[in-house]
Parts: sequence; C-alpha cells; structure tokens
Amino acid sequence: MGIEQKISKALISLLAVACGVIVANIYYSQTIISVISHTLNMSLRSSGFIVSITQLGYGIGLILLVPLADKYENKRLILSLITLSIVITFAITLTTSPPLFLIISLLLGVSAVAVQVIVPYVSHLVSETERGRVVGNVMSGLMLGIMMSRPISSIISEFFPWQSVYILSAILMFILVIVLWLKLPERHPENKLRYLDILKSMKTIVINEPILRRRSVYQAAMFGCFSLFWTASPLLLLSPIFNFSHQGVALFALAGVAGAIAAPLAGRMADQDKVRKGTVYAMIIAIISFVITLFCQSGSIIAVLILTVAAILIDFATALNLVLGQREIFLLNPKLRSRINGIYMATFFLGGSIASALGSWVFVVFGWVGVVIVSVTILLLAFIYFLTEK
Repeated sequence: MGIEQKISKALISLLAVACGVIVANIYYSQTIISVISHTLNMSLRSSGFIVSITQLGYGIGLILLVPLADKYENKRLILSLITLSIVITFAITLTTSPPLFLIISLLLGVSAVAVQVIVPYVSHLVSETERGRVVGNVMSGLMLGIMMSRPISSIISEFFPWQSVYILSAILMFILVIVLWLKLPERHPENKLRYLDILKSMKTIVINEPILRRRSVYQAAMFGCFSLFWTASPLLLLSPIFNFSHQGVALFALAGVAGAIAAPLAGRMADQDKVRKGTVYAMIIAIISFVITLFCQSGSIIAVLILTVAAILIDFATALNLVLGQREIFLLNPKLRSRINGIYMATFFLGGSIASALGSWVFVVFGWVGVVIVSVTILLLAFIYFLTEK
C-alpha cells in the first residue's frame, strides 16, 4: 500500500477535529481572563499572564516533546499527550491559588503539543502534490479550535462557572482518545538518534535552513499581533466604551471564526506555488485591519461592525500565513519534519506568548491606540524583512 493511500478523507476530518479540540485548551481563557482573574484575585494588568503562560508551555512542549515524533511511534505519542491533557485539564478546575493556576496552565500548554505531532504525521501520509491541501484542511481544524474556543468559553462562563469550560474539554478529549486509538494507523520513524542528539540537532537545523528562519519570523509577527488583538479586544468591548456582556463578547469572537476559511485556501495556493503572493496578501491585510480599528472608539454600531470586520480579517491573515509557512518548511528534509515543525511553531508561539502578556498591560496603560501602534509597528518590520527575501 502506497503511503498516500494510508489516509482517507474521513481520517483527515477526524484529525482536523482532534487538532481543534486539543488546541482550544490554550485559548479558552483568552476572552474570560477577567472572570478567572477575579476568582483568583489577580489584577487586570497581570491577567494577560494567564494566556501567555499557557502559550509559553506550548512553546516548551514544541521544543522538548514534538521532536520525539522523529524517533518514536507517532500514534502512541499522540495518544499519550492527549491523555496527559485530560489529567491536567481536570486539575485546573480544582485550582484556587494564582501561582498554582499558572503552573498548571503552563503544563496544559506543554501537553497541547499533541496537535503539532499530528500535523507532520499527516504530511507523512500523503503525496507531495496533495500535501498543501491536506495540511491546510487539518490546519483549518486547528484554526477553528483557536477561534471557536473564545466564543465557547464566553458563552459557557455567562451561565456556568468558568471551570465548566475545562470539564467539557476533558470529556471531549476522552472521547477523542478512544476514537483515535481505533482509527489511527501507526507510523514508525526510521531515526536512530538519541533524544539528546535530536535536541542538539535543532540548533544545526536553524542555522542550515534560511527558509525555516524566515517563515518563523513572519509568523511570529503575525501571531503575536493576532494574540495581542484577541487579548485586548475583549477588554475593550467589556469597557464602558462598548459595555458588552460576556455573551456579547462571545458573539463578537464567533464572527472571527470566518477567518478560518483561509487555511484550506492557503493550502491550495501553496500547491499552486503562490506562496510569496499569499504572504504579501496576509501581511497587508493584517496591517490594514489594525489601522481601521482606530475608528472603533466611539462605541457605536458602526464601530462594532468595523471591529468585527477587522477581527475576521486578522484571523484570516494569520491562518493564511501559517499554512503557507508550513507548506514551505514541509518541503525541507522529510526525516527532520517534526523537528522543523517544532522550531517553526515554537518561534511564533513565543511571539504570541509575549504579545498576550503585553496585551492587557498595553491596553490598560495606553488604551486601544497603543494596541494598534504596537501591532502595526511589528507587522511593518516583518514586512520590511520579507521584502529582503530573494
């Protein structure tokens, strides 16, 4: 049986759902940080650390755990990480101490890297001509998970304690483990390197792969601004300017889900060798989207509409650039694919972690104008760097 025959459309859809369910754990807190911080007696300025610490854990997992997929059987590794996520997700619902909550949030991010074992795993099961499309479809599940996590957590926390969000997540992941155990084919890598040698090799990979370095920087800028927007915009909507309820924030976040359509579109563009053109589109769309939000400070219906359009476009641009980047790095050495993907993801999630930590602080100290200035500056620097690409 050829390797491209090992994966069906149903399995692609299942893995897309799996990515969405798992990665959502990192972002459930993003639109309900005010509720969680109130429960934990944390200040609003420091509440951004709730999101950033989880993203930081994700980055740690990408560096330390994802490379294991180049050495150990992939199915067992995926199921082990999801099982760990279930345990940690239940633990977070029992926590009342801010330091302990942040520690468990860090571990939750570490375990969520199962999704980044799944993505290169899928790329090994399809032919090169279909890789962009299939990876794009799986990544659309991941992006939907990120985007749907915000309205889901807002709606649930409107009617139930915020802990209910994580209880529901643990139940969904338990079902997921059973289904994946029954459906996933095994994949045994041929790599015989020791674990420490694999980790050491990642430095060499970064040095030797300029495409990886560039795509990582582009996406770090994009994802950092994406995280900054989604950390600060709920605070703007909940402020006296807009006076939204958490249910209103949920509806706003739900609109942003439309941006997930970029993932399969990006996969097709990549397969047609339109990566450079797509990257230009993504960066320009993101810059324009932030600029138009400067007209959103009156609290009027028009301001809400402009902010909603901006949210959709920022989500769209981030997903577009993400999948284009993954298509490029997956054309590099197949034997290093999990490590390459881990480096790529860790770099841009570090950007997201820093931006999330700054999001609440920038908004509280400088207001929404400060959020826009910081984001546009980062994106312009990334675009200038992109223009130096040969």
